[in-house]
Amino acid sequence: QINFPAGRSRQEFPDVSAQIRPQTVSFAADGTAIVEQNFDYDLLSPNALMAKAVGETVTLLRINPATGAETRERAKVLAVNGGVVLQIGSRIEILRDDGLPVRVIFDKIPPNLRAKPTLSITVESRQAGRRAANLSYLTGGLGWSADYVSLYDEKAGTVDVQGWVTLTNNTGTTFADARTLLVAGTPSSGGGAVRGRPRPVAPGNLRSAGTETAAREQLGDYYLYPLAERTTIANAQTKQVSFLDVAGVPAQKVYEYTVGGFHNMTEPESAASVIKFSSSAKGGLGDALPAGTVRFYQRDLRGDPQFIGESNIGHTPMGSELGLKTGDAFDVKVKATVVSRERLSSSKWRSSMSYLVTNARPQPVTLDLRQRGLDWYWTDTRIVTESQQSKRIDSDGTEWRVTVPANGEVTNTATFETRY
Repeated sequence: QINFPAGRSRQEFPDVSAQIRPQTVSFAADGTAIVEQNFDYDLLSPNALMAKAVGETVTLLRINPATGAETRERAKVLAVNGGVVLQIGSRIEILRDDGLPVRVIFDKIPPNLRAKPTLSITVESRQAGRRAANLSYLTGGLGWSADYVSLYDEKAGTVDVQGWVTLTNNTGTTFADARTLLVAGTPSSGGGAVRGRPRPVAPGNLRSAGTETAAREQLGDYYLYPLAERTTIANAQTKQVSFLDVAGVPAQKVYEYTVGGFHNMTEPESAASVIKFSSSAKGGLGDALPAGTVRFYQRDLRGDPQFIGESNIGHTPMGSELGLKTGDAFDVKVKATVVSRERLSSSKWRSSMSYLVTNARPQPVTLDLRQRGLDWYWTDTRIVTESQQSKRIDSDGTEWRVTVPANGEVTNTATFETRY
């Protein structure tokens, strides 16, 4: 609410963000028109005050350390370039920082120095009166992300998930009692074309994208997450607000390992420990998940939750299937070996692979073993024989589900023919 005088007036807003983008400012009030706007971001500081005083006259106050007597002299500031050069009467002095008691007294504050970043707008008002005005702008320095605290219960096969919004403010300004609306999405920022084909990698965190619509307000292709209450976001502050709290979601821990091509491994490597669950309305979290970090905890024998790993997720629609890696397994190892390789013709090779899976845990484990590199550039690779039935993932990969007994090992074998 602003009390506008009739005619032209200057309205100042001293609490705008220090990282405001002035070209994005929009100001609206009934019966007013904008003449010009200025953003003054030259902030008041001892150095700035001295720099603005070049050509002006100041007062030097010196104190005699022995007697305590004060001496005042008028001095003209000639330059501030790596030091302050003063003219006192007919002599030229340098204001030294030598520890002697001396102060510089300024007659006034220069008009273009501000204690806070200030946006000023000159408006033309048709009539005097108090009425509503709206000021909006874009700024850098504000951000938010989602963080998820997940307590996994291996015996029950469930996970409890609490979602937190983490707000950060580095704008140089405190926003008091602010109504806050968070927009989850990824605005386009351009990008170059992808060249060549990606190399074989382990499966990502989003195993299948959901097709369910979350019960939240949408803005175009974005979801909105309004905070329930007004909040103060102080400068240089991180604030967390809860937005999701779901208990007893069905979850399963599996082990996964991906072999990138046909080669000998010099030593066994750890399988990935992965927790799978859903974001669907039935049997899942029941919400769309903003991008963020999911941190997993598990209770020890004393009942205390201990951190077991974390994974990042992208913006995830409701109804999706997730498989999040918590870390590398201590006791489950895989070693791939090329048993033989022979040339059948000028354009055909046969490779025999052996995969040794070991389990030092006191209970059986299930490992999803993936072989990648079956369709690489100009090659076409097919399975000729295998010790157990695999499932083709796509043209480039196949998968075996291997069950390994407690404190035991299993060897899986397969023979591939590659055509060039």
